[in-house]
Formats: sequence, structure tokens, C-alpha cells
Amino acid sequence: MSQETKPNIHIIGCGYLGKKLLNALISRNLTSPAMIHCLVRSTASQSQCAQSGVTSIAFDLDLVHSTLPSEINLSEAIIYYFAPPPSQGKTDDRAKQFLKLLTEYLHSTGEKITKIILISTTGVYGNCKGQWVDENTPLNPSVDRALRRADAEQQFQQFCDHTQTTLVILRVSGIYGPGKLPLQRIKAQTPIVREEDSPFSNRIHSDDLLEICLKAGLSHDIEGIFNCADGHPTTMCDYFMKLAKANHLPSPPTITLEQAQTQLSAGMLSYMAESRRINNKKLLTDFNLTLKYPDLDSGLK
Repeated sequence: MSQETKPNIHIIGCGYLGKKLLNALISRNLTSPAMIHCLVRSTASQSQCAQSGVTSIAFDLDLVHSTLPSEINLSEAIIYYFAPPPSQGKTDDRAKQFLKLLTEYLHSTGEKITKIILISTTGVYGNCKGQWVDENTPLNPSVDRALRRADAEQQFQQFCDHTQTTLVILRVSGIYGPGKLPLQRIKAQTPIVREEDSPFSNRIHSDDLLEICLKAGLSHDIEGIFNCADGHPTTMCDYFMKLAKANHLPSPPTITLEQAQTQLSAGMLSYMAESRRINNKKLLTDFNLTLKYPDLDSGLK
């Protein structure tokens, strides 16, 4: 494959998942470093990405900008939008700023984007009281972090409808894998809610999520909304117990849900207030995908 035919890829927000994607694109020769642009918030991230030989630009979407950076070339680009929403509020103003600049860029250049891949969350379904959830389940976000993700989904859907751009929304469950495990919490013996009071928890191994992201961007026939989970939910208590055992750590102490109200953080309590089981059949079928780690036990090995 010549450099001219390799895809033009832009990664907006290059954190844990973005760096995995960047490394895979280069190591597997799926495109050339010259065809990859990373738009990152900090100069530290800019330096890390630049070491791979790609164009890396520090660009803070929380600031008001008149244009996108001049180094950007979005002609027939595949855009991975991994930038997290702001930490507060019910709307994603970062997504709003990016799409505003993107609209103005396309209007001034006449160029067309090939595809956008947006990372969202299964949290947009809200509390489903342990019921199974698929992509047709109505959205019912109940906490601000999920409201911000639902707002971003709506913004990107409106933009892509208007510009006739292919959109893939990946509603991702809890990510686990190397460097993405709550081991410090277990080592600190922070209590967890006991099994009988614990909500269902859904996960996806970071290696499987990487393959999903690659296929979402590089396969011409994939578009739409997909739940990204391994399809084998367990309780949150089960997750922490198995994680402790797999890493030869003492099991964390368990408490009742009533005790948790005064002993756990507000953030953890908000997760404990939601329970759902994520159906991933559409993902497996449309992506023609076999997960490397189809359940927690295989992933922790």
C-alpha cells in the first residue's frame, strides 16, 4: 500500500486509548506516521505522541479558538474523537467547540471527512435495574457525566447528518487491562458493597476495545451505534474480588449498601446506584468479531 492510499487519521484526545490506537496504527503499518495527526491538550502529551513520528499539536478545546491549527489537513480524514467531556455540567462544551471549528474548516476548504468515531459510554442508558440493554434501549442518563456523553452523541449525530459524514458511536462499558486496574484501591483495603447488594457491572478488555476502534475506523461498511462490552456482566463485588485474587492481594472488606452511604465516595456511590447488563450481539455480528477476552476470567489470566 502506497503512502498516498493510506488513510488520513486524526486522533482528538490521545490518552490511554488514543496512545494504544496510535501505536497499533504504526506498528501494524495500517497507515504511515505522516498521515496521523494527534490533537492533545497538554504539551506533555504532545511530546509523547511526537516521539512516534506523527504530527502532534497541543490544542485546548476549553479555550476559545478562531480556527483549527494550520497543520490540520482533514481531507477524507478518519477522526477518532476521544476527548473526554468537561468534568462538570450537563453538556459537552468541548465537543461543541470542536464541531464549531470543524464546521467552519469544512465550509472554508470545501473538503469532506470520511468518518468520525466517537467514544461514548453505556452510562447513557441510566439505571436499568439489572435488565439487559441493547442499542434500541431508550437513553435515560441520570447523572451529569452520562448527560454530558448523551449531549456529545446528539451533537455529533446532528453534525454528521448535516455534513453527510459516516458516524460510529461506541458506547463503552468499564475498560480494564494493563495499567487500567484499580489495584491501589484494593491495596488500600477500601471497602466494597457486598455481593447481595452489588449492582451489575459491565466491562471490555482494553485490547478488545483497541480492535473494535481499529475496525470501526478502517472498515468501510461499519456505521451506527454499538455497545462495547464483553457480554458477560458480573457484579461489581465479583469484579473486585476476582481482581484481588488474580493479583495475589487480600480481598477488600465488604459492607452493606446502607453502610456505603457514609463510607464510599460520591463518585463510587453514583456507580452503585445504576445496574444494567449490556448486550453486545450487534457489535459481534456487524464487526464479525470474536473477542480475545470474552469474560472477566479470561481477561484477568
